[in-house]
Amino acid sequence: MAQYKVTVFTGSMVQAGTMNKLYIKLVGAEGESDHRWLANLKGGFYQGAADLFTVCCSAPLGRLLLVELDKKPLPLMPQDAWFCSKVTVETPEGETAHFPVYRWISDLEKHLFREGTAYRVFDEKHPLAIYCREKELKSRLLIPHTRYTLQINFLARLLLISKDGVFTQFAASGGEGMFTILQRAVSSLTYSSLCLPEDIAARGLESIPNFYYRDDGLRLGYDPQVCMLLWDMIHRLVQGVIGHYYKSDFDVQQDSELQNWIKDIFIHGFLSRASSGVPQSLDTVKELVKIVTVAIFTGSAQHSAVNSGQFDYGSWMPNTPITLQLPPPSGKGQCNEALLFRTLPDVNTTVQGMSMMWLLSKQYPDFVRLGEYPEGHFSEDAPCRLIKTFQAELKAFSQSVKARNSGLDVPYTYLDPELIENSVAL
Repeated sequence: MAQYKVTVFTGSMVQAGTMNKLYIKLVGAEGESDHRWLANLKGGFYQGAADLFTVCCSAPLGRLLLVELDKKPLPLMPQDAWFCSKVTVETPEGETAHFPVYRWISDLEKHLFREGTAYRVFDEKHPLAIYCREKELKSRLLIPHTRYTLQINFLARLLLISKDGVFTQFAASGGEGMFTILQRAVSSLTYSSLCLPEDIAARGLESIPNFYYRDDGLRLGYDPQVCMLLWDMIHRLVQGVIGHYYKSDFDVQQDSELQNWIKDIFIHGFLSRASSGVPQSLDTVKELVKIVTVAIFTGSAQHSAVNSGQFDYGSWMPNTPITLQLPPPSGKGQCNEALLFRTLPDVNTTVQGMSMMWLLSKQYPDFVRLGEYPEGHFSEDAPCRLIKTFQAELKAFSQSVKARNSGLDVPYTYLDPELIENSVAL
């Protein structure tokens, strides 16, 4: 008889618990457990709790691959949603398998979750593991850096550029005009413009003084031994994690998931434009490291640099009026105070624009800063060590930014790691 000690973790958010009956099945390389009811003497699974159970099998299951979770309401009890953070399983051999979940389970279906050890697509052999992996393709390394991004894009379409949106009603471009602006922006977007070192060089900004965006993102004007730079730190983290799994260029070339991923980016993200410079395939580990670094930097540090200061700059309305009531003067000496006041937007329009900028610049209570990974998707020693090193570097970097800012009349705070969100969440 083989005994597996199973710990089920319920999330700490409000209403994460459930009074429904929970069931589990363990799937290993050499067998499966029975579909087992997790009988809980507490009468339910409560917010923030960790509940321990024993699952007995007639023989060892081999390397654990998956857990299957489902729930059913008790008689006369309503069905309620349950947020499971993770499941850990201690095997008879004394090893611990980690199963990251971080999902709401609100239906009566059976849900499969893979063990946290990362495997490349060509390493998967078990049919159920392959099936589960295919379902997970919409989620790895980039999960924390895409948190809420789809949701805020939906809200932007609903509240900003819809028929009744803020841009449609109050901006000079209008809603349709904004689509034209966005189309032009996407059509001219290049891969190199998203790579900070290449972008700074292309714009000839390597040596201009007091350019703190460049100094904090790429090169410091103070002791480089105290801390590294954001781009370099992110690049080193990505290089370490990817290098742990992809040992050669051939590993990258034969990974069908990676090739489909970059193809999707080229087609849908850059409209199949070869002139964008985005690769249509990934041939080397170096290329893979670069594209993942770009994705993380753009979704965290770059977004903070262009988004967080909107209200700081735009709260003085003449800096960025949302619209103008008259065309701007076409020549010098044509403007006076009276013309200026007739040209600037009225109070109601100004308030609408400023409130939008305030909302987009606001830091929300569930803010997750760069380098924090509250959802433990990585459980292996190597990536966990790299993340700890990354967090230590960010802390030292933050201290140096604060030291620099203490001597500035107007501190530049937008690339302080303590204020950078992990994802485009707003």
